[in-house]
Amino acid sequence: MTARRRFLARTALLIAIFFGVDKLVALLRIVIIGRVFGISSLLDAFNAANNVPDLLFVLISGGSLAMAFIPVLSEYFGQRGRDEGWRLFSRVANLAFVVTAVFSVIVAVFALPLVQSRFGIAPGFDVSQQHLVAELMRLNLIATLIFSVSGLVIGGLQANQHFLLPAVAPLMYNLGQIFGALVLAPDEFPFYGLTIPTFGLGVHGLVYGVIIGAALHLGVQLPALFRYGFRWTASISLRHPGVLQVLALMGPRVVGMGAFQASELIRDNLASRLGEGAVTALTYGMFIMQVPETIIGTAIGTALLPTLARLAARGDRTELSRTLTDSLRIMVYLTLPAAVAGMFLARPALKLVFEGGLFSAAGTDMVAFAAQMFLLGLVGHALVEIAARTFYAFGDAVRPTLAAVLAMGLQIGISIALLNYTQLDFGGLALANSIAFSVQAAGLLIVLYLKRRVFDLTLVLRGWGIAALGAICLGAVLAATVGITVP
Repeated sequence: MTARRRFLARTALLIAIFFGVDKLVALLRIVIIGRVFGISSLLDAFNAANNVPDLLFVLISGGSLAMAFIPVLSEYFGQRGRDEGWRLFSRVANLAFVVTAVFSVIVAVFALPLVQSRFGIAPGFDVSQQHLVAELMRLNLIATLIFSVSGLVIGGLQANQHFLLPAVAPLMYNLGQIFGALVLAPDEFPFYGLTIPTFGLGVHGLVYGVIIGAALHLGVQLPALFRYGFRWTASISLRHPGVLQVLALMGPRVVGMGAFQASELIRDNLASRLGEGAVTALTYGMFIMQVPETIIGTAIGTALLPTLARLAARGDRTELSRTLTDSLRIMVYLTLPAAVAGMFLARPALKLVFEGGLFSAAGTDMVAFAAQMFLLGLVGHALVEIAARTFYAFGDAVRPTLAAVLAMGLQIGISIALLNYTQLDFGGLALANSIAFSVQAAGLLIVLYLKRRVFDLTLVLRGWGIAALGAICLGAVLAATVGITVP
């Protein structure tokens, strides 16, 4: 194994460890919120209120801009020096903050129509619940403004091959949310009869926790930012060549990430018509799928992008092919058994953690069913993490964008069909997501191979075959021992 690949493996392992800790803390957050709110209309409102602020964050900085930013910033640091790289960083960050602020004001003004519209966030909620969603959404925009900078700080540090504090940042975000759920929201401390002072802010306390978490997310990264010589430049320029390069890559990415977020909005729009708890069950079910997807898929993809970008810039196709082939094999080695295990263990694990004081038996069944349907797409979600980043490493933002838009259309079509012609209820919305992401991953990898030949197809398929045999054996063992329960 080359030094570069050893570094990549160590980096991916480091990120995976911190992502794993973050998911454990996030699980604790869910337990606390479940203790305070259960599967309820209040929690449905909180989850629905996150949609538009999340959309702004993803489109402007967190997903779209950061993905386009890292390859360009890596090139600037490597070829033009830190001073020029940080000047580019400042210009892009300033622009992202201003644009986010403008759109946040617009969303705040039109929050209620965005919620109540037939094609809005939650047309199926009653009027009082819709007003609550609008209130929570406006508060959430404060966190979105903080994240508009914090998301780019992650990109700046990763472009310097620093991954530790960006991996710690999500943990700090969850700790802020836990403080909101544990201290700000409840009328009394929700565990063990302890008399710790609480503020009794209700579901609004959860949003204040989100804001605190966003501030911690940014604050924990600042020491590393200054350690690498960052100096802020008070400048916004749409003519700077680096800014233009980032925007050129960002444009298609905005469309692609917008397609994903739009599918999430439509999912909650449909779920809001399916009765109390449907939105929350889907949110928690997605979280359960994202535990292995983040620890494995996002960790490998995050570590991979700067390396792929540098190899592509140098034209080292041999090392790039080896790296990508190994990554594709490892991704399926890890995610396919995780998906199989999750399908069998979701219901008993949720019953152990949540049922009896947190969720009712019916609520546990709802979350377990959503999780099982989402887990069918775990491998697809994880492979998209690698495939999309590989295109970006080559400066190609168009193909992953087109794939994301087509996947959105496919997900919406399947969602409507499953709701109309099956008895899957809200589970059909989760299954539609799994099918769409699996098709998206397959399409991206096929195009990547046919157009660029940047991985060894024979080795990849052989590895996937071994992974499939292992998953079948694991499934047989779990079927014989615990069985599977589908509500």
